[in-house]
Amino acid sequence: MRSIIFATVWASLATLLTASPTPTDPKHLSYKRSSMTPITIKGNAFWQGDKRFYVRGIDYQPGGSSAMEDPLANETVCKRDIAEFVKLGVNTIRVYMTDNSVSHDVCMGALADAGIYVIIDANNPLYSINRLNPEPSYNSEYLQSVFSTIDAFSKYDNTLAFFSGNEVVNDDIESTLAAVYVKATTRDMRQYIASRDHRKIPVGYSSADVNSNRIPLAHYMNCGPDDQRSDFYAFNDYSWCNTDMERSGWNQKVKQFTGYGIPIFLSEYGCNTNGPQRDFGEVKALMSDSMTNVYSGGLVYEYSAGPNMFGIVNITSGGADEMPDFDKYRSALAANPAPNGDGGCTLTSNSMPCPTKDANWLVDGTSLPPMPEKAKVFMANGAGTGPGLKGAGSQNAGDGDSNSGTTTAPAVTATATTSASTSKASTSNSKNAAGNSVGGRVSKGPFAVTGVFIAFSVIGALLL
Repeated sequence: MRSIIFATVWASLATLLTASPTPTDPKHLSYKRSSMTPITIKGNAFWQGDKRFYVRGIDYQPGGSSAMEDPLANETVCKRDIAEFVKLGVNTIRVYMTDNSVSHDVCMGALADAGIYVIIDANNPLYSINRLNPEPSYNSEYLQSVFSTIDAFSKYDNTLAFFSGNEVVNDDIESTLAAVYVKATTRDMRQYIASRDHRKIPVGYSSADVNSNRIPLAHYMNCGPDDQRSDFYAFNDYSWCNTDMERSGWNQKVKQFTGYGIPIFLSEYGCNTNGPQRDFGEVKALMSDSMTNVYSGGLVYEYSAGPNMFGIVNITSGGADEMPDFDKYRSALAANPAPNGDGGCTLTSNSMPCPTKDANWLVDGTSLPPMPEKAKVFMANGAGTGPGLKGAGSQNAGDGDSNSGTTTAPAVTATATTSASTSKASTSNSKNAAGNSVGGRVSKGPFAVTGVFIAFSVIGALLL
């Protein structure tokens, strides 16, 4: 066992020492497949050309977090599942974990052929902001991976958006301090997209639905100068449990987000605590005029079944076996099509006032940390080939220059906590795994970010 561990460590160190970014030029990317109309933003809505676009989709990570696999890099897996997506009637999938060192032409092309858009989490368990100590985890190694993911997916017309983080801030009050570094990452991603002459792909954040910081965090991500604000905002909401607008509290959330000024959608939904099957009444609500003036749809959690009992198909050696919830969701989508017209959206965008520090929101001021000096070269030269899902990781790879310049952004010392979302049967792995900005409820098995950090620290000591 010990020899295996040492071998793994040396392999990881070798990767870290030998890897170097290769300049990329988006103008020379040769990929060309079925054309889809890229999604754009106007006002507080998404648009497909001159038609209002609603996210009607599902969260997708077969195998869960423990597999550390990219489903969009496996032709057999993605084509098996795309056939199910078509039967289901979704127009969007969210993928939590991708390998930025390999090609995705086949699967992204097959998704385009099926008319399906993709939202990509730019982080992965090895390369993400650590909510327990975000300052050193915001570094050039981290941004090189994030930017490489942008390079990997920006050439596809059906890349709908990028997430700059997932539930980094949770119900631990001290985790609100990590919002500073998530917002800095959002700023950097938008700047990189513009600097590299990529299509203007929207960048936003996927939040936990926490009563105490729901509105301060949303306002924070949409306040300040235009170049620091998110293009959209999403959150993971499990408060509708086979219920209605009033009992779920969704009517109050619509009021809270009215006038928010940028698109809002649900990056995860689908409470499973009220009965053996979900009725997905949320779809009817999301497509109704009670919500379309503020919300732009949502993504059901999740496609493949795991111990958490959220999946709608069971992945076996023989394929993907549809479960009862599959037909329930398919029927809900079919019975509640996207409405015609603009759905009552606003056609002009606006920012929100920045929240002030209080007992539930610890960020004091509006300054963001400057981009690490070593990451600035990526703006001109490109990020090069990414480290993929087998890199050495970035959370302990601080540059020593991440706080150069003037900033009020503080470091965070906190402890990991459990459930943050309302009405959840299982804890979220991204809340359980300290500082992991990726994952949502991917099979509810905790991502191993903290474990990786501890393991490498212990093994490093042994090597000494």
